[in-house]
Amino acid sequence: MTSKIIGVGNYIPSETITNVFFEEHHFLDERGVTLKQNNETIAVKLKEITGIEERRYANKNQTASDLAFIAAQRAIENAGIDPETLDYIIFAHNFGDVKHDTIQSDMVPSLASRVKHLLQIKNNFCVAYDLLFGCPGWVEGVIQANAFIKAGIAKRCLVIGAETLSRVVDMHDRDTMIYADGAGAAILEIHNGEEGLKSHLSASYTLTEKDYLFFGKSYNTESCPDVKYIKMIGRKIYEFALSNVPTAMKKCFDESGYDIKDLSKIIIHQANEKMDEAIVKRFFDLYNVPMPKDIMPMVIEKLGNSSVATIPSLLAMIMNNELCDHEIKKGDVVLFASVGAGMNINAIVYQF
Repeated sequence: MTSKIIGVGNYIPSETITNVFFEEHHFLDERGVTLKQNNETIAVKLKEITGIEERRYANKNQTASDLAFIAAQRAIENAGIDPETLDYIIFAHNFGDVKHDTIQSDMVPSLASRVKHLLQIKNNFCVAYDLLFGCPGWVEGVIQANAFIKAGIAKRCLVIGAETLSRVVDMHDRDTMIYADGAGAAILEIHNGEEGLKSHLSASYTLTEKDYLFFGKSYNTESCPDVKYIKMIGRKIYEFALSNVPTAMKKCFDESGYDIKDLSKIIIHQANEKMDEAIVKRFFDLYNVPMPKDIMPMVIEKLGNSSVATIPSLLAMIMNNELCDHEIKKGDVVLFASVGAGMNINAIVYQF
């Protein structure tokens, strides 16, 4: 017995933010000193390192749970199910609902409860809860849903990943340019056939790595020190990811029982194009085989890094034939992998 994805959906906000948007920003370093590079050069470097040219922001009247509701609706429609038959709604996020032009996060009631309400589900035994696990949150939600299904306490689960990172960024930090908003969702169902989740792995590195991603004060020393924004130590994250993610991916893939030649796609968290390519190359190096062409779909160039939403959004785009260079066919073996705040890593091997 395992779980099978029977429906997918996403919501990509309509507001496109190009790198030109940041031309008038006053970027500072962590000491509050103006960066020596001009903003045009910073944007060029950003494109070279991360691949990002554009990102999407939610409309001013939308919050993370609003985006999630739309993605959930689409996944339910795609699956062709009655939402009353859902046993669990698992909502992965990290910052809750943050209204435009405010600084307060709202997580009570849970965002999962809000989505359940918006879906107008009457079934009181459909359990709705939130999951905070950094960028790997959606993948972890899938792992938890699979555990519920295999344990016999659920037959059908909705797993959502949604975030509005544009509401929690420091406008004086050049890392602001990386982040984006979005939502993705999938329906998992009990299954006894060949398709489904074959293996999974999760890990939390907290001894010395805990604060590589954190909530910190603005680089503008004149700003209120009590207001916190998403911050990261980019070099540390890059080194951590390259050292640990490929080996975790290999361990997960080896446990699936498949041969590396069977692997059709790797859907990896869209964090940084250069970093993701290096991770996947190192993964194949562990098998002493070259990285296949078109093994790793990337949409970060146009959508940016929307944290927990990147993997389910990308999966929905592929399944809905929205990426001309990528497709997933029946029987394809796909490896999902993510890394993020915690520092957390996880992976899944899935046969479609």
